[in-house]
Amino acid sequence: MRRIGLVCNPIAGMGGRVGLKGTDGKVREARERGAEPRAPERALDALSALYRNATDVELLACGDPMGASEAREAGFSPEIVYEPDGGETSAADTRSAVREFLERGVDLVLFVGGDGTATDVAETIANHDGETPMLGVPAGVKIYSSAFGVTPADAGRIAATFETTEPREVSDIDEDAYREGEVHTTLRAVVDVPVAEELQSSKQLGGGSVEGLAAAFAEEVDPDTTYVFAPGSTVGAIEEALGVSGSPLGVDVWRDVSGSGADSEGDRDAERSERGEVLVRDGGEREILEALGDRNVIVVSPIGGQGFVFGRGNQQLSPDVIRRCEVEIVASRSKLDTIGVLRVDTGDPELDEELRGWTRVRVGRVERRMMQIV
Repeated sequence: MRRIGLVCNPIAGMGGRVGLKGTDGKVREARERGAEPRAPERALDALSALYRNATDVELLACGDPMGASEAREAGFSPEIVYEPDGGETSAADTRSAVREFLERGVDLVLFVGGDGTATDVAETIANHDGETPMLGVPAGVKIYSSAFGVTPADAGRIAATFETTEPREVSDIDEDAYREGEVHTTLRAVVDVPVAEELQSSKQLGGGSVEGLAAAFAEEVDPDTTYVFAPGSTVGAIEEALGVSGSPLGVDVWRDVSGSGADSEGDRDAERSERGEVLVRDGGEREILEALGDRNVIVVSPIGGQGFVFGRGNQQLSPDVIRRCEVEIVASRSKLDTIGVLRVDTGDPELDEELRGWTRVRVGRVERRMMQIV
């Protein structure tokens, strides 16, 4: 009998689609911007996969909104070992739940959240026995740690079938600095995680030279196209070549001043760059959708070390946004050499399936490389 403890951070990832780059201390603002919970759906995907693949699992869980309903909907009859007091849950709830799991001798702590939740789980385990494995269901905005399944379903399968574990890193980021365009990560713990191919790697922060790529892209922009620039240094180099004062870790929407839609209502107050107008700077899903034109192109670069094109750090690029756009993937050769394949995790299985397959990635002024989205 495998005993698994489930804890879901119900507010994880809420800030992503509304452009907040995290939810720490920003839950009220996220709700005011129209954000809706993302974690429960991710939890259900993982638990459904766990139920399909599990032959002998006893599930310990928390009361709602920390996972009980999703566990039952997936087919389990969980033992509820922790009840939150009500209202907004907190890191203290996560830590208390994990302590209850550990006292009952679980074989795995399965958590739903992002790096902040991973830190809470890892530090609680370290203060108890330091040995109980943990595994994350990706639901947060930023996921720099390597303790997560690639997708929620992957996490569920791994939880049901793993046989051995290995040490992996849990890292977290300063969200306030992140919102200002700076990345400051801190190694929080080294934890035991199930061994599986479907685990994501730690995010790499380095990159190669992309000056030629950026210059060529800037030369070829179409005045009748609206460009949606995703976060990241590679895409940032393209914005710089266009004279755009963009947001390094946010999503910007830009259009050439000679484009047919440049003088439309709603664009008149847009920030002007050297060649065009920044229609949206560091926008959320709603602002991005409102700024799109007749033809739109998302310019995005995969995350180094992980290969994610969508679903990590750019949830503002929602399924609705992606479906209204063409996708242009750009990257340095060195980044592609380290990741092998590309990945997507948009939260919409049908869209993920549509995006999968072979695609051309721009790696230089004229060079392209074929890469597979898996």
